[in-house]
Amino acid sequence: MLFMKRRTFIQSSLMTATAATVSPAATLADAGKKKQEFYELRVYTFKNDDQQKLTEAYLAQAGIPALNRLGAKNVGVFTELQPEGRTRLFVVIAFPSVEDFSSADMNLAKDITYQQAAADYLSAPADAPAYERIQSSLLKSFSEMPKLVAPALKERIFELRRYESPTEYAGKKKIEMFNEGGEIEIFKRTGLTPVFFGETVIGEARPNLTYLLTFDNMAAHDSNWKTFVNDPEWKKISSIPEYADKLIISRIVRTFLKPTTYSQI
Repeated sequence: MLFMKRRTFIQSSLMTATAATVSPAATLADAGKKKQEFYELRVYTFKNDDQQKLTEAYLAQAGIPALNRLGAKNVGVFTELQPEGRTRLFVVIAFPSVEDFSSADMNLAKDITYQQAAADYLSAPADAPAYERIQSSLLKSFSEMPKLVAPALKERIFELRRYESPTEYAGKKKIEMFNEGGEIEIFKRTGLTPVFFGETVIGEARPNLTYLLTFDNMAAHDSNWKTFVNDPEWKKISSIPEYADKLIISRIVRTFLKPTTYSQI
């Protein structure tokens, strides 16, 4: 009973947080648009190889198949391309709605196939846990890219970028720049192939937005970013005073990633 009450409270809180800024007029205006997804971004840290192997086996054999059964069709799992010490494991899970996210744990608890396949991970002893810590964020997709776009499964690299803003208003202006300002379309045209864009609803270092790009290799990464910064339309948008970086971005964090062999992204 206590578990059920806690789940109800979490779902209610999430619905309130994501709906707080939506007016009736905005709801009508958005009626014709695709429903925006929610993303859970997990970052696992490890002390040793045994922990990483156990967690990766769990994700490949239990976690991803179970999430797929719940409707999360594209689950990405990545290690760092240039780790500082032991690599972290990055997991991206796309949920069709906030309700799907908030009910996932309860549904997994009812999934007997999942419970059996995940037994070693779920029952790891306190003196030999499956990981050091999990850091999770919940993101809401951008209106102009409401769905995650999984690239073809081939050898490639990814760049995860987080833009932190000095204020919530500044963070909204940066999102506006991507959506109404047309920055997403410039990304696509200049080879900065986006996988998803998300505003962090719950997580660290808020206010921030996070997005994931993919490239064939580092040479393509460098070349395509150069094309982007020299693009006339980008120069035009970035010269608008209200979109000046110094006003709306306080810090950029980027991480280069490579997909695991079982990643669906």
